[in-house]
Amino acid sequence: MLARMTRRDAVTHLALFATCCATTFWYGVLNAPLLQEPLVHWVQAADWSYGAYFAGTLMGILVCHEAGHYILGRHHGVEVSLPYFIPLPPQVSLGTLGAVIKMDRPISDRNALFDVGASGPLAGLAVAIPLLVVGLTMSTVGPQDPDGVIEGNSILYALLKYAVFGEWLPGNGRDVQLHPMAFAGWVGLLITMINLLPIGQLDGGHVARAVMGDAHERLSRRLHVILPLIGAALGGTMFAVALAADRDVGAALRYASYGAVPWTMWALLLAWMRRQAGEYHPPVGDVPLDARRRRAAAFVFVVFLLIATPVPFRPVL
Repeated sequence: MLARMTRRDAVTHLALFATCCATTFWYGVLNAPLLQEPLVHWVQAADWSYGAYFAGTLMGILVCHEAGHYILGRHHGVEVSLPYFIPLPPQVSLGTLGAVIKMDRPISDRNALFDVGASGPLAGLAVAIPLLVVGLTMSTVGPQDPDGVIEGNSILYALLKYAVFGEWLPGNGRDVQLHPMAFAGWVGLLITMINLLPIGQLDGGHVARAVMGDAHERLSRRLHVILPLIGAALGGTMFAVALAADRDVGAALRYASYGAVPWTMWALLLAWMRRQAGEYHPPVGDVPLDARRRRAAAFVFVVFLLIATPVPFRPVL
């Protein structure tokens, strides 16, 4: 039986959700093209639809993601809370850090753990991918901004751009000029990729724990060490590429940071999560996943590979 929600809990959930809607909307407005105009003119003439498209798309993806966790948790009789959305200042983020749900106790049944862990990312992607396609159809292709920043490619994202525009982008000095709906859809893919990292209590960690059992604790420790190494390898490669493009050492280091910093930040966040819990993931039972869920786990792994984005953002060289 689920615990009854108090009025204070309801107000907290609604307030956090409303704040996230506001901060993601403001992020979209801040990134409207007229931002470079004088402030008074911008406030009068800015296309506020940028904020609405971005916030509506991103918050819709996040709501569906958390609904997947919530519905499957209730299906398995787990006492789960409604999502707590996490707003962040749009000047230093995308306006949100996503959301979390609370459970009354860890899930020890591996089949139930798999269902709850995998349902969120798959539900979010079921919305993110069609919205991304719609957003791409409203986008245009043009010359790259030499002072701009490029969003990272994944296999799926590159294929979707090819399906819509008939060319591999970025390429030949051209790239897609993203509509805010398309950008929010791309953010949805990135958030899902991060969540599917098979470490700790991320969604991917739940899936991996359900597949591997308690042996996953050792894998989490090893993967946690590998994350900053991936960042170092990407940073080193990007540093060499920038030097080959005749950038000075300072500019090359800034370029390399776009590859190294995200993976280091994710490793630090996972270290903080482990410190709070005392372990990467609570133990699970000995009964393995059934055959249907093992096949579903393989599908989740393929999805992770398709949306993997090694470098989320990078400047144009």
